[in-house]
Amino acid sequence: MDIKLVRRAYRDAYTIGSLYFDGEYQCDTVEDKDRGLKKNDSLGKIAKTKVYGKTAIPKGTYRVILSWSRAFKQIMPEILDVPGFSGIRIHSGNSADDSLGCIIVGENKVVGKVINSRATYQRILAKLKHAEECDEDFTITIQ
Repeated sequence: MDIKLVRRAYRDAYTIGSLYFDGEYQCDTVEDKDRGLKKNDSLGKIAKTKVYGKTAIPKGTYRVILSWSRAFKQIMPEILDVPGFSGIRIHSGNSADDSLGCIIVGENKVVGKVINSRATYQRILAKLKHAEECDEDFTITIQ
């Protein structure tokens, strides 16, 4: 499955985007501030630019797996090999304050936030679990 996150609203404290599975719109997203980082930037540049808990992951393509989260105590989508970041997940929440670099899913009907996040997350997770059962690999491209 090809997952694409198109960032579309860049603000001082958050970033709003749209999430697609195989070209089909799924939901809106909220992330921390996009600071212009790219996957192929040096670790030095990423470390210098990154503000802990307030920086969206670098743009690029990453492998995604479903794995056990010790923090959330459940199986969740995990974005692998993000330079300068660890433990990056797709999950529910309401604003960039809930992110720590992760991608929060929902409906962007409130400025700077998403709503209906838990229901949206469960729908997204069910689609990913079904794809995994069909032996599909996942990648996410963040633009």
